[in-house]
Amino acid sequence: MGDNDRDNTGISVMEDSNLTSSNHDYVAEEINLKTPDPTKHMTENALRVLERRYLMKNMEGEIIETPAQMFHRVADNIARAELEYKTTQEAADVANAFYNIMARLEFLPNSPTLMNAGRELQQLSACFVLPVGDSMESIFDAVRNTALIHKSGGGTGFSFSRLRPSGSRVKSTSGVSSGPVSFMRVFDAATESVKQGGTRRGANMGILRIDHPDILQFIDCKKDMTQFTNFNISVAITDEFMKAVEKGGAYNLMAPHNGEVTGTLDAREVYAKIIDSAWGNGDPGIVFIDRINRDNPTPHSGEIEATNPCGEQPLLPFESCNLGSINLSRMVDEDDGMVDWGKLRRVTHLAVRFLDNVIDMNNYPLAEIDRVTKTNRKIGLGVMGWADMLIKLEVAYNSDEAITLASEVMGFIDKESKKASAKLAKERGAFPSYEGSALDKEGARKIRNATTTTIAPTGTISIIASCSSGVEPLFALSYVRNVMDNDKLVELHPIFEKVANDRKFASEDLMERVAYTGHIEDEKDIPAKTRDVFITAHGISPEWHIRTQAAFQRHIDNAVSKTVNFPNSATEEDVAKAYSLAYQLGCKGITIYRDGSRAMQVLSTGATNDKTADETSQTTEEKTVSEPERRTPKPRPEITFGSTQKINTGCGGMYVTINQDEDGAPFELFTQIGKAGGCAASQTESIGRLVSLALRAGVDIEQIRKQLLGISCHQPAWEKGVKITSCADAISKGMGRWIRTREHFEESEVPNGTAVATLPPLNSPKDEEAMQIGGACPECGSALQHIEGCLKCEGCGYSKC
Repeated sequence: MGDNDRDNTGISVMEDSNLTSSNHDYVAEEINLKTPDPTKHMTENALRVLERRYLMKNMEGEIIETPAQMFHRVADNIARAELEYKTTQEAADVANAFYNIMARLEFLPNSPTLMNAGRELQQLSACFVLPVGDSMESIFDAVRNTALIHKSGGGTGFSFSRLRPSGSRVKSTSGVSSGPVSFMRVFDAATESVKQGGTRRGANMGILRIDHPDILQFIDCKKDMTQFTNFNISVAITDEFMKAVEKGGAYNLMAPHNGEVTGTLDAREVYAKIIDSAWGNGDPGIVFIDRINRDNPTPHSGEIEATNPCGEQPLLPFESCNLGSINLSRMVDEDDGMVDWGKLRRVTHLAVRFLDNVIDMNNYPLAEIDRVTKTNRKIGLGVMGWADMLIKLEVAYNSDEAITLASEVMGFIDKESKKASAKLAKERGAFPSYEGSALDKEGARKIRNATTTTIAPTGTISIIASCSSGVEPLFALSYVRNVMDNDKLVELHPIFEKVANDRKFASEDLMERVAYTGHIEDEKDIPAKTRDVFITAHGISPEWHIRTQAAFQRHIDNAVSKTVNFPNSATEEDVAKAYSLAYQLGCKGITIYRDGSRAMQVLSTGATNDKTADETSQTTEEKTVSEPERRTPKPRPEITFGSTQKINTGCGGMYVTINQDEDGAPFELFTQIGKAGGCAASQTESIGRLVSLALRAGVDIEQIRKQLLGISCHQPAWEKGVKITSCADAISKGMGRWIRTREHFEESEVPNGTAVATLPPLNSPKDEEAMQIGGACPECGSALQHIEGCLKCEGCGYSKC
């Protein structure tokens, strides 16, 4: 893009010579602007997330910090790095500038910086890579270092490719090696044991090269979703392997400890196995390791073997990277509805300075990490709010116009970040390993940071910034906000609500439907252009997800964290096409997720719900037909006895009645929701009739309960500290409480018709475990979204990578 170009969206990217001057003082420009109150721009959900996870608390757990004080704490601490080069007043001016861009939610650093800057821990980085060598000493040194990093709030990535394969002879003991997957269990167990100060839980990335002899075992290691729950896994795929897939034929397996060829595998069969596993539950992802190393800025410092837990940050052993994101939704001029390139330039330059300062202010968990990080000084400036920016510009996410704009915007940020880094190099010196680096050999100008750009998961910081996640499309147009007395308020996306009112197509019925479904693709009363602009994730084909990722990747030093969403009906062939397209378009890796593919996933879309129900019905029917005789429901007697419990739901108070037969066994179930009518009442009545039919036919109540547990709708509720994700979930939890009540008392103590005064809690430990394995948030029970290579809860800010 030339300095005076105009892209085909009609958005001017003309340079302002005053702003592009290398001597321009962006700090002075910023501090001349009004100092904002951050709460002015925050949603109630953002404030709740801050209170829960980020704001300082005293020993009694009481919050002792406001959002403004948090941003001042962070800004003042990070600006202290300026004192090495500037006066006290100049450093104070920088602190004010840092505060402003954070308080206006134009830029936010990664969570560890917000949590820890200016506090005792002072560990500010989100991601680390540790080496795992082929010896017991190296392996358990890495386990120890992992625990220290997780304790400090960071995530870790490993390549297990240097470990000898299972069955290999170990000279020192004359025994045999158990292989990489076996040792991964040690790391997984260590992570499980370390809680990150109550604010962040450990996350790992495990990588194995495609030519490692244990690759087939590695590909299958997460098929059982109860295993390796603290790991994302990715296969490091080489160009040689991709050529073998394209041509057909075998490729060699190499023992890493001695370099010997141990055998061959059919490339297409292995590729199909990776695709089958990813189609099944999202793991493994793939990283194109040769492509990553071609972009390695410091090859003289070592080869890149691993990435951080979400795959977007390739790092050398013992290297860390601190990340931050520009909120693109705030880079649109509210008056003319166009990209504000001047603001974007200013925020980019200040963000680069901020992230470079973080490197010096960081208290690293290991001395070797301190040394390697400061040798290369990598930073990762990325973006969030991309979907919101497109909506404000009235550009559809799945359009050529959006792809062009993605390249323009990220190209602009990348170019300006290099200018900012070059300016810092003049003030402070280039990164110490510049001599002999790829940049040095290319004759490039000296810069302060070996890399400047990354698109990382924005998890909770996008909730704080009240914007869409990373470069992902909107997940839904409606969400649920907690209000007082455990009530729930369904809120629509604010821009959509404004557009609906301004363009006069809003109606009570329409807004209720949108609040319920979360999308408008099928709403014919809404103008087609509006439907296109407000498209949500599952209305976007995988091809557009990948094209978006590739457009950003072209202007990123490191990589892009993104999830390519597939509908539940997607085939393995669809996944294979996506992998090939990602490779062809220059992506450095790809993570896919097929809706509903994980065990016990909360069914967050109607399509997934219907599909899963159909598959369950089909399976049940096949099993029933194969049995010697069909089950006939027992007739209902004239009088039955039972108990009734009240459970709060998003549709109101639900009364669940479970009656028993003459032997005290559950016989039938009835539900009633306050004075509710319409869909809620009819659906719960239908569930009650089907449950009753199943109970009278002798189906185990526990099996019925499991089928209903965790089903999600748009309007969850709380019941005595337990999240009720839907009316169906409420019925399941009521059944579970009834079962546990029976287990607590002898049969003689619970006669028919006698109510039990003290009920056990709604959730059992098994329920909690199931929710963590599946798609429900383990902290609030809301539906988890699979985005940016992570799980994210919009309800409470929980995230897990």
